[in-house]
Amino acid sequence: MPTAIAAPTRQRPIRLGVVSFVNTLPLIDGLERLSDVELHHSVPSLLLDQLTSGAVDVALCSSIDYQRSEVPLRVLGAGLLGCDGPTLTVRLYSNEPIAELQRVYCDTDSHTSIALLQILLKEVHGIEPELIDYDAREHVAQNKPIEWPQAMLLIGDKVVTDSPPAVRYPHQLDLGDAWVRHTGLPFVFAVWMARADAEPSALATAAAVLDRQRRYNAPRIDTIIHHRAKPRRWPGDLAADYLKQHIAYEFTAERRAGLELFFTKARDHGLIRELRPLEFAV
Repeated sequence: MPTAIAAPTRQRPIRLGVVSFVNTLPLIDGLERLSDVELHHSVPSLLLDQLTSGAVDVALCSSIDYQRSEVPLRVLGAGLLGCDGPTLTVRLYSNEPIAELQRVYCDTDSHTSIALLQILLKEVHGIEPELIDYDAREHVAQNKPIEWPQAMLLIGDKVVTDSPPAVRYPHQLDLGDAWVRHTGLPFVFAVWMARADAEPSALATAAAVLDRQRRYNAPRIDTIIHHRAKPRRWPGDLAADYLKQHIAYEFTAERRAGLELFFTKARDHGLIRELRPLEFAV
């Protein structure tokens, strides 16, 4: 009797940790339709734990997490979230002059934005205010409801969909714009990362999938806005301007230089313990 031939084992899908902000849509829209991809949605500050624990294979992590991770990581050069000027959605709001701030309530969704804030406040304004964790969705800090703090850092869609009244905050700072003016280089908020011990062939596959989707989505921005941004309460014209003019998605030599300068400044200001060289998986 002939020996049965075992059916080939199906490789499990690539598990991607992703962020559900509008600014990630050009990177991730359409990935949910791929049979070999499994999306895990979260906020930026929680993706590092999912990556290091093995819950996901690749994640769009806050850039500072590359340096802070207890597990060595590698970067996939298939895309990023950055800016070459104003971001519109990483913003400091204050009811008094920024140089006089004593405390800032910080949106806990992003580690990188808080580190960037600390660097800019020290180097540009010469201050080191107290930073307080702030649940910007629930308007809660230190287990107390605080609707409108004296000063607060907000990131992501809530800057548009839950924007605080301008009359309350006459002093505002776009952190992306402030960084570019201060350094002359772009800023990188998030990059695709994987554990350094991940299987190289799996990372090559993941990088190819992510690069292909980013390139495919680039000319589809208006369609993406119509189907994905407007239902999230983003005005169509603002979303178009934001995604086309303010957010950067591709690695360039200048953006890499901006990322490495940010890491160096984070080290110099004691925001990371040591400076790891930037290493790419593929």
